[in-house]
Amino acid sequence: MSLRLRILRILILITALTVTLSVGVGFYVAQRQFEAFVDELGRNEAQNLASRLSRAYTEAASWETLQIPLADAGYEYDSKSEHQEGPGGEGGGEASETFHVDRIRVVVTDLEGRIVRDNLSSLEIGRLGTELSGQRTEIHDLRTGLTVGHAYVDVDQKFLASESHGFLRDLIVSSIIGGLLTAMIAALLANSISNRITEPVTALTRATQAIAQQDELTLLPVTADDEIGQMSRAFNQMTGALQRQREMRKRLIDDVSHELNTPLTVIQLEAKGLQDKLQAPEQAAHHIMEEVNMLRNLVNDLDWLAETDTGDLQLHIEACAIDRLLISEVDRWQPQARLVSLLLYPLPRLPAIQIDPLRIRQALGNIIQNALKHSEPDQVAVRATVDGSGRLLISVADDGAGIAPADLPYIFQRHYRGDQYRWRGAGLGLDIARTIIEAHNGTIAIHSDGIGYGTTVRFRLPLTADSGAST
Repeated sequence: MSLRLRILRILILITALTVTLSVGVGFYVAQRQFEAFVDELGRNEAQNLASRLSRAYTEAASWETLQIPLADAGYEYDSKSEHQEGPGGEGGGEASETFHVDRIRVVVTDLEGRIVRDNLSSLEIGRLGTELSGQRTEIHDLRTGLTVGHAYVDVDQKFLASESHGFLRDLIVSSIIGGLLTAMIAALLANSISNRITEPVTALTRATQAIAQQDELTLLPVTADDEIGQMSRAFNQMTGALQRQREMRKRLIDDVSHELNTPLTVIQLEAKGLQDKLQAPEQAAHHIMEEVNMLRNLVNDLDWLAETDTGDLQLHIEACAIDRLLISEVDRWQPQARLVSLLLYPLPRLPAIQIDPLRIRQALGNIIQNALKHSEPDQVAVRATVDGSGRLLISVADDGAGIAPADLPYIFQRHYRGDQYRWRGAGLGLDIARTIIEAHNGTIAIHSDGIGYGTTVRFRLPLTADSGAST
């Protein structure tokens, strides 16, 4: 069963249970209130009638005039009203307004319990009244204050039961009709809510299937700020990241293909020149060795990617004289500098530092190589000092082409190259340098004032061995 149908079914079930519970509670409360009303009616009627009967008895000093207060109170029923308004009566005329039409029975007994008056004339006068029902009140002789009898006021239960059943039946019918209308409205709302919930999920499913089956990237519409909107926004972010990774992968493949093709072509030409005796062996060997070294660097970079992606990066931490490392690394890159002035500023007194020398040389070499090859500078300067926070600060600055502000946030991303830079290389050097520096618990940053203003790369290293990866 689909998610939409499950949500719809749950909401309809909740609505049905709510309506059923409401009808049941309403019926129970109405029935209890009706019963309380009947009891209250009996008590009030009994008290009022007892006052009338007490006055009549006191005035007559006997029971002879009881029919007068009963008639005045509307409890004397003639044969006409008996047929018209009695329980189950079939008469069609209108009853006198003087008489009660809800059939309240009144039985008066003397102090010994003998029947004195029965307004429905169903009990024999003078016999003992047994099992009399209704509200019982005392009748007093107002002159002496003594109790002379009792009055039993009993609402006709059959009549009231019929009326109450009719009332409750109408209540149930109206509640059911209202419940059905409520259920219909709830079903429409449930259908709308389920659609609102499931449509983004369905769109997400289709989008993921398109990625998996057709390799097609699509974005989801974001129409709300709730959890559904957050899900769509997160999917769009993932899609954007996937698209960027796809573009960078394609660029990497193109770059690696180019990097492989260029040295292979040079090697082939040099070998052909040797074969045709058009090239001196020493010069051809030198060119071939340069291209082989370039191929080896490319393979090392690819191996580095595999190592860092699998989390196998290991650091061999040892004490290192950083000044000698810097001098050695600058000297190593002097042959590559050619027409570029590669210089090392005078170094202050630097303490020994706990690092992996080979990895730091690799990171520093990548930064210097980028400065030499990517920016076409006239000068590349290397500086080192201890900053105010007690960390080693090394900077590599050039006066070359600079970097556009739009490209600065992405410079350290793998395979990224700004459009203004079409240098040889796979765009891995700075990413490798960043990974090495961060593995030493250091930080790296790049700064440029824009195109034509040069570039400066700075990285900081702690003076103690607090890096997280070591052997």
